[in-house]
Amino acid sequence: MKNIYVALLITTGIITILIFPFFLHTIKAATNITSTYPYFYAWDDVDGFWDFYNPQTVTISGIKVAGYASSTTNLGDLSLDCYTTRNGNICLTSNYGICNGKGATHNTDGTCSGADATGNLSGFAWNDNIGWISFCGGLNSSGCPGSIPYGVTIDSNGFLNGYAWNDIVGWISFNCSNNGSCNTSNYAVNTNWRSTSTVGYLESNTIDASSIATLNSITWQGSCGLTGTNLGFQIATSSSPSGPWNYIGPSGTNADWFGLPCSTSLLGGTSNSCPAPGTPICVTPGAFQARYFRYKVKLQSNLLQNSSPVVNDVILNFSK
Repeated sequence: MKNIYVALLITTGIITILIFPFFLHTIKAATNITSTYPYFYAWDDVDGFWDFYNPQTVTISGIKVAGYASSTTNLGDLSLDCYTTRNGNICLTSNYGICNGKGATHNTDGTCSGADATGNLSGFAWNDNIGWISFCGGLNSSGCPGSIPYGVTIDSNGFLNGYAWNDIVGWISFNCSNNGSCNTSNYAVNTNWRSTSTVGYLESNTIDASSIATLNSITWQGSCGLTGTNLGFQIATSSSPSGPWNYIGPSGTNADWFGLPCSTSLLGGTSNSCPAPGTPICVTPGAFQARYFRYKVKLQSNLLQNSSPVVNDVILNFSK
């Protein structure tokens, strides 16, 4: 038995995911809070509803929450970010804001250090009549004022859940499901933003092994980018250079992707992180025997959508 190495150079230095820059310093922008009634209201038992839609300034991103909500009882603005108040940037005199990430910190330039786009909101908002509103940091009592765990999170459907706290009005609820009151008082804050990554795909040309061969492993060259990215492979085989091509992963279907290094598993398997470049990725032994092969690569960005893997070369290891 002998090994044959087929090196395929991807000359473009591929990033198939389009990563768009975040514009953190826009003082007013169209809100991404839903306009569907009543899914733009938060509630406190002292002063009633807070409207997150109609000021048309609240925007949620993977970095932060910007803009301001308004009281329906004339308490004024609930300012979520010192950079985007009704009076503009006041961060140099009063630095505060809501960041998207447990334990993230707000900076005077309107950015957040440690933001991770997980939907765990942290930090402080401000209202001129009731003062500071604490979002704590993701249903975790560590670092929260008082001893009761609380926080505000964003779920996979864009609904905010949980409570913020203010010393005057008490708990500010972002979803009636927090206390089971939806049958009598239906409200919630919903956003079009989602905690998700962007995915792109690369499909190879047909690879001719010249005779029947068995695929053993895949090695790729390039870079993973920042923490939180992912990369995986699916393989298709055929007895004809024109196909058909049925891409499959470890389960034998197109539902998953090979990504485990051979040092972890010789049987192949999926990975929740980006496998290190230059490290062979094993496939299911004996599953891919043919003359003609193709591969498909999945390139997945981090949650902040500011980094994705870059593939420069793919090397297939065959035996005959």
